[in-house]
Amino acid sequence: MAKFNVTSFNPQAFGAYINTIPQVSKNELIKSRALSVNSEIKRVFVSQTGTAYAVLPMYGLLGGDVLNYDGGTTITADTTKTYERGVVVIGRAKAWLEQDFAEDITGGAGFMDNVASQVAEYFDGVDQNTLLSVLEGIFNMQDEEGLAFADCHTLDISEVDDGCCGSTTLNTAVQKTSGDNRSKYTICIMHSAVATNLENLNMLEYLKYTDKEGIQRSLNIGTWNGRTVLVDDAMPAEEDENGDSLYTTYVLGQGAFDYADVGVNVPYEIYRDPFTNGGQEKPS
Repeated sequence: MAKFNVTSFNPQAFGAYINTIPQVSKNELIKSRALSVNSEIKRVFVSQTGTAYAVLPMYGLLGGDVLNYDGGTTITADTTKTYERGVVVIGRAKAWLEQDFAEDITGGAGFMDNVASQVAEYFDGVDQNTLLSVLEGIFNMQDEEGLAFADCHTLDISEVDDGCCGSTTLNTAVQKTSGDNRSKYTICIMHSAVATNLENLNMLEYLKYTDKEGIQRSLNIGTWNGRTVLVDDAMPAEEDENGDSLYTTYVLGQGAFDYADVGVNVPYEIYRDPFTNGGQEKPS
């Protein structure tokens, strides 16, 4: 098999390109319900110009101590606090190039069509890596409040369950984080090594459905203590000084991340250069 510009072709007899290399990245985080579209984010950026950062104000909750109504106690008034959160625009760009000669020599293999069919999934992987970087940053904040947040929202299993992931690990983690609001956590995203360990301990339950013939079958969707389990080897994994593997599992609630596609002037286009290398196209 010969090569032209990393494109395989056979000058004697050529089999048509019919398969694409399997996509091994699952991008489960980006596909999960942890992401929720927030139209206010798009509105604030569309209504202003020349900015990539915006602040969204939030109403506070009622508070203050209740007073006795006894005919002698003066009623005092409190006011609600307001809060704010910042949102930032993240832009990503990429281009791919295919030469006319490569398609001609392979009998019209359609390399540009192959590129087009994979662009969305490619950027799913890019966006997931961005979210993982955001999560890593959140749990590595170094200021006093940040360290307190990370400590409250992290459970090191080496400190509980004899250092192993056990039947009480997840409930302990979410109770530590949110107390009686622990039910808000609905999604667990973990490395396959963690999921395999849970399966071996019979701690994962698989959702079931009943087919049209009344036979109950298992779906390939697991739950752990009632939380949906997503398995993706993009989740953080490292080795400690003893060579033991350490894995990070994220437990998130529905809508943990707000986002919006704020758009760009030209989101994609194909640029054709009819001269270089006998003609080539760049979709970007």
